[in-house]
Amino acid sequence: MKNAPAVPAYRQVKAHVLAQIHTGVWQEGDAIPGEEALARTFGVSRMTVNRALRELSDEQILERRQGSGTYVAQQKYQSTLVEIRNIADEIAARGHAHRSELHRLERVKANEALAQRLGVPPGSQVFHSVVVHFENGVPIQVEDRHVNPAVAPDYLAQDFATQTPNAYLMRVAPLKGVSFVIEAVLPPPAVAEMLAMPPSEPCLVLHRQTRSLGKVASVASLWHPASRYRFAGAF
Repeated sequence: MKNAPAVPAYRQVKAHVLAQIHTGVWQEGDAIPGEEALARTFGVSRMTVNRALRELSDEQILERRQGSGTYVAQQKYQSTLVEIRNIADEIAARGHAHRSELHRLERVKANEALAQRLGVPPGSQVFHSVVVHFENGVPIQVEDRHVNPAVAPDYLAQDFATQTPNAYLMRVAPLKGVSFVIEAVLPPPAVAEMLAMPPSEPCLVLHRQTRSLGKVASVASLWHPASRYRFAGAF
């Protein structure tokens, strides 16, 4: 039997760094040992260590700061654009804990712009909710949603502490179509406060319209801190 090929030295360094992060020895924002210290630990050249850290930086596991050192990067929570998934399910799939806080659940009059997006006459009564979603205790999304009562007449009677608006709507109004736009903007003060972020930090905002039963079911603006969130997709 042939001997298994030796693991390249730079991969051994990468594996060590990842193990320290995954076991919680090094946490987000922590400085890790410098290249010289790691080179001595593994008995390799600084060039080898540099390659390992450079690759981990390219993979957004580490953050290298000029003149300061190398730090464990802040995790960017990820959402898919290809299919609409319940954010609670996405978080659970990562092995993390989801919780939500309901900030608003009310009936409002649709102005002209909102009425056009929902496909209802201006001045119509529509439902409005604001929910903050947390991943492992960190706020990662403010969900500001307006709902067409013709599609989900019992929306205001739901307990959104035990289920997400998305999960409820997908059950009562099966998805038949979706359109969305993403932009990077500075958050309003209220959104910044809910996301525990400075107003000077931009948000990634997903504006999404969903359709069901031949009508627009809801329109939502989903606000995410750009420093700790990203969108992904594959076709």
